[in-house]
Amino acid sequence: MEGGGRPSAAQAALLAASTAITALLYSVYRQKARVARGLEGARKVRLDGDLRALLLEAPGRCVPYAVIEGVVRSVKETLSSQFVENCKGVVQRLTLQEHKMVWNRTTHLWNDYEKIIHQRTNTTPFELVPAEDGAGITIRVMKPLDAAELSLETVYEKFHPSVQSFTDVIGHYISGERPKGIQETEQMLKVGTALTGVGELVLDNATIKLQPPKQGMPYYLSTLDFESLLRKQESSVRFWKILTVIFGFATCAVLFFLLRRQYRHHRERQHLRQMQEEFRQAQERLMNVEGGETLKNACVVCLSSTKSCVFLECGHVCSCHECYQALPEPKKCPICRQGITRVVPLYNS
Repeated sequence: MEGGGRPSAAQAALLAASTAITALLYSVYRQKARVARGLEGARKVRLDGDLRALLLEAPGRCVPYAVIEGVVRSVKETLSSQFVENCKGVVQRLTLQEHKMVWNRTTHLWNDYEKIIHQRTNTTPFELVPAEDGAGITIRVMKPLDAAELSLETVYEKFHPSVQSFTDVIGHYISGERPKGIQETEQMLKVGTALTGVGELVLDNATIKLQPPKQGMPYYLSTLDFESLLRKQESSVRFWKILTVIFGFATCAVLFFLLRRQYRHHRERQHLRQMQEEFRQAQERLMNVEGGETLKNACVVCLSSTKSCVFLECGHVCSCHECYQALPEPKKCPICRQGITRVVPLYNS
């Protein structure tokens, strides 16, 4: 604590940082909890013949947040894998990722570092159809790349290690970067994949569309079933809640520590003021004693009795006999701190 009982700059910074982190974690927790509640309250609809009638009766021919399960089918032509034969899909993502080791000058260790140097995503229009053919109902999936969770399957992955000469190795040690290689990955949403879609379901003329919701809720296109997706979100909510509680307790502990220190400083100041008041009252008593004795004749130790001792060899007259007796051994003069060899009584006439 600084003078006046104020927290130091480091303590104030610690409290501010802890409070800010707690507020940020609580904000994320509230957002995750809102998403989980919205997902739990989403309307579950079946991909059957009653779906069109349900949308016709809904306000604006729209269900704002609905859960629908179906199988992926391409509307036009499909996308073919560049590396796997007879692998067809509707979303294709090609990624080149660089892997290298970077020297950390603080820890003096080599750390893994990954960086995407190129990524391309191709899509083709697709729809969800019932798992069992015959219902004749399809749902066009709009803006799949806007989904918060788009489940893509890795169909090809290969790592191309870097070829290095001795000169390259020396240069890498000097520069602090050691290339490991390039990883090539292909991911696809394959035709026939069972998909759970969560979003806005709308009837547009004769076409039923699944699109991102307008209320700010997340858009899902997941291979998980709805119950698993809901459990995943609830687990995320619990994780952020635990983090918020931990940092909240840490913030309360820092605040309690600072308040306790300030309270103790306040008590010390009260005690000091009380001692000053007692000293002032003792001075007043000495100024008002019978015979007109003044403060200069008062014992410098207790301030209540008159001086009655002469200390030798220093010759100071500063203490009463009771306070002289109470001095610790070896006895020293309270004024000059010189050792007292003998004491001569002082008689005031």
